[in-house]
Amino acid sequence: MYNIALGIAHGIEYLHRGYAMQILHLDIKPHNVLLDVDLTPKILDFGFAKLYLTTDNTVSLTAMRGTIGYIAPELVYKNMGSVSYKVDVYSFGMLLMEMVGRRKNVNPFAKKLQVYFPSWIYEKLSRGEDMEMEDATEEDKSIIRKMIIVALSCKQLKPGDHPSMSIVIETLESPTELLQMPPSPFLGLSLRMEEDETFKEPSTTSL
Repeated sequence: MYNIALGIAHGIEYLHRGYAMQILHLDIKPHNVLLDVDLTPKILDFGFAKLYLTTDNTVSLTAMRGTIGYIAPELVYKNMGSVSYKVDVYSFGMLLMEMVGRRKNVNPFAKKLQVYFPSWIYEKLSRGEDMEMEDATEEDKSIIRKMIIVALSCKQLKPGDHPSMSIVIETLESPTELLQMPPSPFLGLSLRMEEDETFKEPSTTSL
């Protein structure tokens, strides 16, 4: 799973920096990533993609593009900031969080029995706790923690706070003990869970 995530990150980075023109995919999500026989990820479906100069820091769009649940805030709310390659970074954060949680995370206002995984895991890691995974080694837990930290960094509310894909790759390849939890990406959302008898943690499995 880690190698797949790293491969996707390299693919997005290549779209952003590998050509004379930048390619903004605008629809990064699990359905648009295929795996070959060697489990090497391939990014596809460029129906929403936008091509623009590498010298341009922002891109002009006449309409919102993407899939609900993976769309960066600046594509919806103009006062959040300008649209740039950072929208793909946000979408990658959502994709990465779904890979870790093995569940869809499209509703930040989910009820307790349908807990929003990103906010739940942020609270858990902020308290110094780890995800519970059956038969998971310490190395497994370390890799999962690294992927979660990267995902939360990509999901920051303001586009200026999103890392570039090159930084994402560098972070994914860094030792976990060097990484720090980013600020909460849920500023302004009432997402703190009250732990009572009706609260159920998301089910997790080993890698």
